[in-house]
Amino acid sequence: MNLVTGGAGHLGNVLVRELLSQGEEVRVLILPGEDTESLEGLDVSLMEGNILDIGCLEEAMAGVENVFHLAALVSITEDKNHLLQSVNVEGTRNVIEAAKQMGVSKLVYTSSIHALERPPLGVCISEDCKFDANNPAGSYDRTKAQASLLIQDANEDGLDTRIICPTGVVGPYDFRRSEMGELILSWMTKPLSFMVDGAFDFVDVRDVAKGHILARDFGKPGETYILGGERIELKLLHSLVEKVTGKKSPMITFPLPVAMILAPIAEFYYKITKSKPRVTRYSLETVFSNSEISSEKAKNDLGYKPRALVESITDTVRWWWENLGKTKRKLRIE
Repeated sequence: MNLVTGGAGHLGNVLVRELLSQGEEVRVLILPGEDTESLEGLDVSLMEGNILDIGCLEEAMAGVENVFHLAALVSITEDKNHLLQSVNVEGTRNVIEAAKQMGVSKLVYTSSIHALERPPLGVCISEDCKFDANNPAGSYDRTKAQASLLIQDANEDGLDTRIICPTGVVGPYDFRRSEMGELILSWMTKPLSFMVDGAFDFVDVRDVAKGHILARDFGKPGETYILGGERIELKLLHSLVEKVTGKKSPMITFPLPVAMILAPIAEFYYKITKSKPRVTRYSLETVFSNSEISSEKAKNDLGYKPRALVESITDTVRWWWENLGKTKRKLRIE
């Protein structure tokens, strides 16, 4: 039996689908009253609970051999520090303690490429980079790094753990409209879009899901594995979406200095309108920072094989057209 926390989220529901396709039993821990449309029709056992409640975690882990801990708060603003610390760090601490108490065989933790230290431009980001609990980029980065260090400590204490660091996740089954999903959707539907220069490494959500299972089956205890795809400039990614849709999407591009001036204004607008953030100082830092990332360790040790980005974008666009009415904008607790 596998337990997936955060299994109703984007990566979570795709991981559940992949486990089921391999004939495995899956239990999903969901928040009380959480929208589970992403899991509709799937042969899974749903259990309501919260990773902040260690008692319900122990109940959820009864009879479970493997735990995939994906539940986390994702934020690209700085106004949720307390909640990020509570969910991402203390929640992970609870998962570790419950796994120890219940005799779980393996714990696979979903961290982030952003949890690793940022080497200067020209230096490739690999598993040699350490988790940076003091990362100045943002609270999300720091809390994911702190949680990753807890996972490493747990492995030293005898719990078999593996850490996954995905890059920028894109792909179908994006029922909760991830930041990149929203961006691609805007390029598909809006008459005019705004963008900044920049680039990042993007990976298909289905390949990241498979990578989690590969890490469980073939990874070494205590190891970290970066799961990346292809580095691409945002303007080329936009062109790729245009090619797939077959229609032009006019774009206005802002240089970085202008974008950094506008970002605080945009963040204030998101806050007072309670709309989902897209352009923030954190998101700008991400696409202008070092994104030369290596997944060679996962390829060599796990047999990880990410697909071409053009296939991911093609499938993503197709999925959006077919499922737009089923998706919802919401705070991402995955």
